[in-house]
Amino acid sequence: MSPRLFASLTAMMLLSGAPSAWAQAGTETPPAVPGAKPVTVQKIKVHAPTIAGNLEGESADRDVLVVLPPSYASNPRRRYPVLYALHGYSIGAEQWTKEIHVPQTIESAFAKGTQEMIVVLPDSKTVHNGSMYSRSVTTGDFETFIARDLVRYIDGHYRTIADRTSRGLAGHSMGGYGTSRIGMKYPETFGAIYMMSPCCLSPRTAGNMDPKGLEALEKIGSPAESASLPFFLRAQLASAAAWSPNPARPPLYVDLPVKDGQVQPEVLAKWSANAPLAFVDQYVGNLRQYRAIAIDVGDKDGLKGDATRLHEVLDSYRIANSFEIYEGDHTNRVAFRFQDKVLPFFSQHLSFAPAK
Repeated sequence: MSPRLFASLTAMMLLSGAPSAWAQAGTETPPAVPGAKPVTVQKIKVHAPTIAGNLEGESADRDVLVVLPPSYASNPRRRYPVLYALHGYSIGAEQWTKEIHVPQTIESAFAKGTQEMIVVLPDSKTVHNGSMYSRSVTTGDFETFIARDLVRYIDGHYRTIADRTSRGLAGHSMGGYGTSRIGMKYPETFGAIYMMSPCCLSPRTAGNMDPKGLEALEKIGSPAESASLPFFLRAQLASAAAWSPNPARPPLYVDLPVKDGQVQPEVLAKWSANAPLAFVDQYVGNLRQYRAIAIDVGDKDGLKGDATRLHEVLDSYRIANSFEIYEGDHTNRVAFRFQDKVLPFFSQHLSFAPAK
């Protein structure tokens, strides 16, 4: 395994791949703002036709947490922009709220001057711990679920400003990857995007693979058995389910990057085709449509190199974007960043006036 990939995976493990206690212990809590008004958190189910019928049995009825701003109940004629915030690998929406300390951080952001908006936290955890927000017959089409099904449901059931300029998309780690992937493809849906420590931006190569270590994947006899795998191997299985599905290979319905101890170049090619740094050049026109784009990453985060490269690519095409390397690792400042950077970013760049 290359040193750069090992550093990246170690950084991901600190937040998203480790047991929940590790992740939460590594996430510092911003101080509460005195007098902050309470938000309302609703847990709902949203049916995803694009996920129905997937081969590994993921539920098409997805848990979604909807955070309504303090004035939502008292101003029944007011409509609001919406921020869709995507969680990282190995967690779901509930743990995501603990890592970013919702509702406190949202209440505090509003109390400090961020304009009120609806915040939506969809659950995209799968049997192998993460959908990668991708399209696959094995996992289901989580990409379209986020970009179409979920948006349609929220617009149909809440008082939103149903216009792309009033919708934001953000995410951390795997959610940052999902933001980059979905953001590049759906500028007609979202008006601004924010990638927090995005993972999985670079194409994988044979040099990144450990054939001996990955032989364990070939011995998995059912999706449920993946729960016993260590973080790295389970993440590889989630990647295979998302990026190299194979309906002819039950019970996992995937092609693995290693078979009989040998790296499979054709599988790695499929994975590379899903790497944002490999396909970003195809979506330059789409990226130019955004009102604002932001990327951030900690200075001690192993994902810093890839995040920097994505920023440099955007700069090379003269696509306006803000980029910040802040003091921190993959985990510890995420709640602060969400409160003090992410929410104010969308307060500044989304439209709060209903479309005419």
